[in-house]
Amino acid sequence: MTDDTGGFDSGAFGRQGRPDFLPAPERAAGLGPGWGPPPPFPPPFPPPPVRTAPPARFSLALALVVALVAGAAGSAGTYLLTRPPSGTDPSYRLSTVPSGATTRPPDSVAGVAARVLPSVVSLEVKGNQEAGTGSGFVIKGGYIVTNNHVVAVAAQTGEIRIRFNNRKSTTAKIVGRDPNSDIAVVKPEHTFGAPEITLGNSDSVVVGDPVIAIGSPLGLSGTVTTGIVSSLNRPVEAGGETGSDYALINAIQTDAAINPGNSGGPLVNASGQVIGVNSAIATLGSGAALGQQTGSIGLGFAIPINHVRRVAQELITTGSARTSRIGITVDTQYQGPGVRIAAGTSGGEPAVTPGGPADKAGLKPGDIILEIDGQPVDDSRELIVTIRNKAPGDQVKLKFRHDGDEKTAKVTVTAAPAPTAHPS
Repeated sequence: MTDDTGGFDSGAFGRQGRPDFLPAPERAAGLGPGWGPPPPFPPPFPPPPVRTAPPARFSLALALVVALVAGAAGSAGTYLLTRPPSGTDPSYRLSTVPSGATTRPPDSVAGVAARVLPSVVSLEVKGNQEAGTGSGFVIKGGYIVTNNHVVAVAAQTGEIRIRFNNRKSTTAKIVGRDPNSDIAVVKPEHTFGAPEITLGNSDSVVVGDPVIAIGSPLGLSGTVTTGIVSSLNRPVEAGGETGSDYALINAIQTDAAINPGNSGGPLVNASGQVIGVNSAIATLGSGAALGQQTGSIGLGFAIPINHVRRVAQELITTGSARTSRIGITVDTQYQGPGVRIAAGTSGGEPAVTPGGPADKAGLKPGDIILEIDGQPVDDSRELIVTIRNKAPGDQVKLKFRHDGDEKTAKVTVTAAPAPTAHPS
């Protein structure tokens, strides 16, 4: 059945008598008369929002952010695709080496060492069955001062080779040696232009002065260590342990590192002047593994240069050195304060040498020496090293006790008979 609806079901129409959806007529060239879009829907539906174009500045910033993000992502992707698999970076570079000078102030440790090192040598000594190394330094005339215990193994037959700071070497011969002071002088065949070292004044040294030790510890030539003067007038045994190599020295104590091989090398002050000859160290015992002495524990000892100066000069001029004495024999069994002169004879010799310095000053066997030049003496070693540190002709003031009374006397130091010289 048809009606004026044109064949459409009126029940499909909306509230206003129009269909919710009207299909386009078949073979329509246009939409035909009366055709149009459906009317707008009534509230409660809001009208569609109106879009406006963004400002130009916002568009530019957005484009820049997008470009940066895209560039970073591209770089990260490129790195991830091209990075070496091991984690190395072929393009990695550190900064270049900064420029710098090797010169140092002359009063610095480096400045002093630079001046002194050309005058310091190492000694390689060989005997019939022994060999060793030591140190020394060049003095006036091209002579070299070292320790007696360094060259003693070559005293009769052997060889001494001197190695200079410029690494040139030559042989040398003993000019003279003094076991009582542990000082020796040798003469090299050539010095290769090595300058003489400057000798200082050990009497002007005080505790706390900075010092530098230079030598060849363990054969390592040109080694420099620093420290201070930690004490003065230390009675120390140096050289060999027995026989004629035994020496008692009135030492300068230092905490500068001194090790085997430093023996004979210079101990210099902050001006580069020699104030002592490194000769001995205190140790804590023997090395368990090697059966040798341990190294430095901060207690090194040097022979004062004023004493060395006199001995070296005598060795060069006469081949031997005199040992200072006052003509007494001490009682080594005495345990009280001071030092007691022996009461009887020793080895057939009287306790006080007749006509000797002590005899002339009025000292008698059994007297107890309490002070030398105002300084108390606690044992025989202090007395011996103090007298040996004096030159023949020097005077000392002794305070002593005789039969319970304290007395003073001035004693002129003399020299023991010089031993026969045996230069080689």
